[in-house]
Amino acid sequence: MILYWIGDVVLLVVVLPIVIYLLRGVLAAARGIVPHVGRIADAAAAGSTDLDAVPLLLRTQQQVKDTVATVADFGGSLDTIIDDA
Repeated sequence: MILYWIGDVVLLVVVLPIVIYLLRGVLAAARGIVPHVGRIADAAAAGSTDLDAVPLLLRTQQQVKDTVATVADFGGSLDTIIDDA
């Protein structure tokens, strides 16, 4: 029975402070995450505003296709004019 009391005292004096020390480290690390999460959220918000113009790329692609077709037609007209001359 005395050994149980000695074991309890050893737990309270040795093991409990070690557990508390380790838990304080975990708590400090967890609190350190919060500012990083805030910065990540700000960067994600800024990145999503950059993506607002993506639908305009479809319009740009169509304009490029139309321009290339017009230039190709113009080149074909030059071939006809030069051959006739």
